[in-house]
Amino acid sequence: MSATINLSITEKNGASRNRTISMTSKSFQDGLEKRFIKFLEPADVRGTSMLVVDNKNIADEMWIYLPALKKTRRIVSSEKGKSFMSSEFSNADMSSPPLADFENRHLTGSGTNNQWIIESVPIDEDKADEYGYSKKISYVSMDKYQVKKMEFYNFDDELFKIIEIKSIQPMADGKYMIKNMIASNLVTSRKSEILFSKIDEQIKVDDTFFTVQNLER
Repeated sequence: MSATINLSITEKNGASRNRTISMTSKSFQDGLEKRFIKFLEPADVRGTSMLVVDNKNIADEMWIYLPALKKTRRIVSSEKGKSFMSSEFSNADMSSPPLADFENRHLTGSGTNNQWIIESVPIDEDKADEYGYSKKISYVSMDKYQVKKMEFYNFDDELFKIIEIKSIQPMADGKYMIKNMIASNLVTSRKSEILFSKIDEQIKVDDTFFTVQNLER
C-alpha cells in the first residue's frame, strides 16, 4: 500500500504548521509489516525518512535518516516514547507494540453500549519508560473491533494525552486502517492531526525497498 500523509501541528496560540509525508507499506507472513516513511515538505524536513519493521510478537525495529547529518541511526527503545517529528504523536504511536509488553484488563463498563474499555499497563518500569506512560485506556467498538479513542496517563497517574480516531479506511483484505486521527496534549494544549489521502492498495513493491540502505536514496 502507498499513501500520502498530512501531519498538522497546532500550537496553544493557534499557530500551525504542516508536513507532507509519503508512506509505503507491505505485509508479510507471520504478521510482519514493514513501512517506509519519507518527508516531502516543508524544506526543513525534506528527505528525512524512516523505516519501521512492525513485528508481531517481538519488539518493533525503527531507523531514521537525517539528511542534514547525512546519517542513518536506529531509534532505540528508550526513544519510542519521544515525539514523532515534533508532533504530539510518539515514535511508538507509529507502530503496533507487542501485547506481551502490557498487562491488559477490562474496566468497569466494558462490554456495554457497544464498547470495550481496556486498560493496558506496561509489564515493568523499563517498558513504562520505553513507552513514556504508566497506562493506556483504549475504547474499542464491540461490533467492528475498531479503536475509537486512547487515553494516556503519566507517572503521576494523570491523564496527559488523548488520541481520537476520526476516520477508518476499509481495506480490500477485509481489514481496516486508521485514516484520520488527532492527538491532544492536555498539558501543553498542543494538537497534532494525521490524515491519509491518495491511498493505493494495488501497488507492487519489491522486498528490497524496505532496507536501511534505501533510507539514504
